[in-house]
Amino acid sequence: MRWLFLIFCFSFMVASCETIKGVGRDIENAGEAIDDAVSN
Repeated sequence: MRWLFLIFCFSFMVASCETIKGVGRDIENAGEAIDDAVSN
């Protein structure tokens, strides 16, 4: 039972890390788009 809980926690941690990476990429792309709009 304890192993099942540890596996669940580990998979949740990996999934949330991927989500945070995706949000970071989206924010970076939005910043670049704003920078391009201001430059032109």
